[in-house]
Order: sequence, then C-alpha cells, then structure tokens
Amino acid sequence: MRHALVTGAAGFIGSHLVDGLLADGWQVTAVDNFDPSYPRGVKEGNIAGHLRHAAYRLFEIDIRDLDAMRQRLSGNYAAIVHLAARAGVRPSILDPLGYQDVNVRGTQNVLEVARELRIPQFVFASSSSVYGLNPNMPWREEDQALLPISPYAGTKISSELLGHVYSHLYGMRFVALRLSTVYGPRQRPDVVLHRFARRIAAGEPVPVFGDGTMRRDYTFVTDVVAGIRAAMDYRRSKFEVVNLGNTRTVALTEVIGAVEEAMGVKALIDWQPEQPGHVPQAWASVEKARRLLRYEPKTPFAKGIGRFADWMAAATPALVAPACGI
Repeated sequence: MRHALVTGAAGFIGSHLVDGLLADGWQVTAVDNFDPSYPRGVKEGNIAGHLRHAAYRLFEIDIRDLDAMRQRLSGNYAAIVHLAARAGVRPSILDPLGYQDVNVRGTQNVLEVARELRIPQFVFASSSSVYGLNPNMPWREEDQALLPISPYAGTKISSELLGHVYSHLYGMRFVALRLSTVYGPRQRPDVVLHRFARRIAAGEPVPVFGDGTMRRDYTFVTDVVAGIRAAMDYRRSKFEVVNLGNTRTVALTEVIGAVEEAMGVKALIDWQPEQPGHVPQAWASVEKARRLLRYEPKTPFAKGIGRFADWMAAATPALVAPACGI
C-alpha cells in the first residue's frame, strides 16, 4: 500500500484528491489547519467519508508550525502533495504579509519535512496567476516572462523557486502544477463562482467588476485531480513546471449565461469598476501536460457548471458565505 502525505487535504481540491487515493488503495495522511476564512463545517463535510476509512488519518496542523509537523508526521511516504495555502488575488492585496507567511514560509517548512523524511516525490499546487500580464497566449512553461501583479502570484513563484533549490540540493523530485481557475462541487464558498451562484439563487444583484469580458481557463476539479495523480507518478526528470488547465477560455458573460441556464434563474448584474490585481485574460497551454503526464481535460464548461449547480442545489446551510463582489 503506497502512502501519500497531503496538505490542505480537507479543502476543495484536496478532498477530491483524497477521495481518489483512498478508492485506489492508497494510505493517506492528511494535514489541514481548518483555517477560519470560511466555516469549519464546510471542510468537515468534505472529509466526513474519509474519517471512516481505515487507511486515512488526519492531523490538524498549521504548516507554519514546523515543530508540530516534525513531532506528528512520520512514515514512509511515496509522495507528498502540497495544496495548503492562502488563496485568492484580492485578499492577498489586503494582506500581503499574511500570504507571504503561509504560502512561502509554510512551503519552506513542508519542504523541510519532505527532506527530513526523505520523501522522493513532491507535487506542489502553483497557479497560472504567476504569468500575470504576460501577453504571449497561450502561456507556456518555457516562457520566462513572468509578470505577476498580485502578492498571491508572487508567493507561488517564490515557492516554485524554493522547490527547485530543494530538488537541486537534496535530490527530491519536485513537480509544480500551475492550476487554472479550478471549479466544481465543494468549491470554497469565498470563491468567485460560488459567491456568484449564491447571489443568483437568492435573486440578489451580483456586483461584477469590469465589463464582463475578462476571460479565464476554467478547469473542472476532476480533471485537475487526474493531473495531480499523474504528477505523483511522474519519473522522467527531477524538476518540472507544468500547466494544468482546459483548452479554451470563457468570458465572464459566458459564465453568467451558463449559471443562469443551469440554475434556471436570471442574474441581476451590478456593474462595478475593474479591481486591481486581476489580469484581463488567463489562458495556459496544456501541451506539456499532455506530453509528460498524458493529461487531457475531459469536462466541457457547460457540463461542469451543470454538475456544480446540482451540487449547489443540494448544499447544506453550512455552505452559505457572505455575499461579495466578483
């Protein structure tokens, strides 16, 4: 039985990853600090099924606490998947030091644990936001013109570079996955699409920043998890940076229409000025992921939105978050 260490394991992507690992016979050690940025009950709901599994154990640890990780984490791990982070562009502008502390110092701590436990495979969740204002579309990993415009993006670049250092010095394999706008069931209640759907369902005006032409490479969570699983098995080189996205971008106006159709409710739009830190278009090439990981996104946007809407319809009151702008 192979053993995986997963940080951020009770979150959106992490809980889906753990679902698949347990189903495929892995032993999983999960780490999560149940950050109070949204209701604890959301994450507890994500992992309710995991807690009953004999091959699963959960440690409530903050990745900034290196001593706690050293004291509580032990085992012969085949791979670590580091998903724990503070996420989001706009919140990072309001709290850049907090993001630096969690995302960079926390990642440094997790790398130290991986080094000390001699974990051979380190998969890191980076972000397509690192490309920032790079005009060369679609973004490709070999393009060195990284022009981030948010503290969040800056922390992800810093963590990728730390991974290169540890790979070079200590021989661990480090695969950084630049994720593109992941969505689907269990999405965090503070994320744009989730807040958007809540407003529409309640018949409340939705503040939309900009003119609605902002485009994103929306990628369904099961496709991203398939890419993570492939990265856990990757063996051809010691360090790689790989995009995980979809094959087309979707404008915000298309998102509005898709959610309206899936939920059967007309949106009331409150147009607002553009906000700082957001790039007008995010589109990442997945050719390298296809070549190295045999990655192929399989979920069309309309189908994924339908599955998200079905989950929203069945969501519990614990998933309700304060309504915010988009």
